[in-house]
Amino acid sequence: MRHPLVPLGALAGAAALLATGCSTGPSPAGGHPRTAASQAAVAPVAAKGPAEVGANELGQVPVLMYHQLVDRPAGVYDRTPADFRAELERLAREDYVPVTARDFQTGRIDIPAGAHPVVLTFDDSTNSQVRLGADGSPAPDTAIAILAETAKKYPAFKPVATFFVNADAFSATGSAKALTWLKTHGYEVANHTDRHENLRSLDQAGAARAISAGQQAIEKSAPGTRVTSLALPFGAMPEPAAVAARGTGYRYDGVYLVGANPSVSPFAKAFTPGAIPRIRSAGPKDEDAEFGSSRWLDKLAAGKSRYVSDGNPDTVAFPRAARNELSPAFAKRALPY
Repeated sequence: MRHPLVPLGALAGAAALLATGCSTGPSPAGGHPRTAASQAAVAPVAAKGPAEVGANELGQVPVLMYHQLVDRPAGVYDRTPADFRAELERLAREDYVPVTARDFQTGRIDIPAGAHPVVLTFDDSTNSQVRLGADGSPAPDTAIAILAETAKKYPAFKPVATFFVNADAFSATGSAKALTWLKTHGYEVANHTDRHENLRSLDQAGAARAISAGQQAIEKSAPGTRVTSLALPFGAMPEPAAVAARGTGYRYDGVYLVGANPSVSPFAKAFTPGAIPRIRSAGPKDEDAEFGSSRWLDKLAAGKSRYVSDGNPDTVAFPRAARNELSPAFAKRALPY
C-alpha cells in the first residue's frame, strides 16, 4: 500500500482536469445589579474585519496524508500514535481547523476568522485508523481516538477528517459498523478503489471498474453514503485522467494525489479539483522531509502564503493585490480589501 512521492509538477497534464454596545441588563437571579465588569464579560465581541485578521482566502491549504499509526514504523508512510498526537496538537496551537475533503474541494470552508483550514486524510482503511471497542468507543491510540482527545483539549479544533477506504474496510470492526460510525460522527467516507490497484496500469475500462467497485463497496456497507472524493492508489492517474472523476455510478468533486506540497485555495484560478496535491505526514528529519508535513508547516507559518479565514463562509476575502488570482466562479463572493 505504499505510494511513490510525486511532486505536483510531474502531474501537470492531469491537473488540467476538471459594532457592539453595552446596555444595563436585568438583574441576575440573586437580585444584585450587574457591575460594569460583569456586563463587559457577557457583552458580544465585535466582529473583526478581513484586514484586521489578515484574511487571505486565496492562500495555500495543507492537505495531510496518513496511513498507519504503529509503535514501530516500518516505512516512511507509518507514524507512531505519539507522532500523530503531537502533529494534531501543533495544528491546534497554530490555529488550524480541520475540514473534510468534501467541504474543501467545493469551497464550503466555515471556520473562525483568523484560522487556517487543514484537511486530514487517511488512506487504506487500516485498523490503526478506526477500531471500535466492545462498547462502541474508539480504541486507544487509534486515529479517531486521538482526534477526539485533541478536540477535547482544544475545543476550536474540529474532530473531522476524510477516510479514503478500500473494500472490506477496517476489518477489526467490520465495514458496516465502522463506516456507519464515521458518518454518524461527522467524518467523510471517500473512495480509494476496491483493491488498491494502480489505475495507470489498467486500461480505461479497468480503471473505471476499479473505481466503481470501490464506490459500490462503500454503498453496500453504509447505504446512503454520499461519496464525492477519490484518492488515487499510489498517486497514479488513469488514462485518460477524466476517468478518475466521472464514470458509470460515480462522480467526484475532488481527486487526490500523493503530491508533495500544499494545495492552492479552492477559490483560486489555479485550483485543479481533478488533481489535488497532498503532503505526507513526516517529522523534520524523516526521509524526504523537505516534502513532509513538519517542514511544510514551518514554511507556511513563516511565510505569507497561508490561507487565513475571514470568518464568513459566504465571502472570499483577500488582499486587493491578489485579485487576479480569484477564479471567476467566485466573483460574486469576492471581498478584496
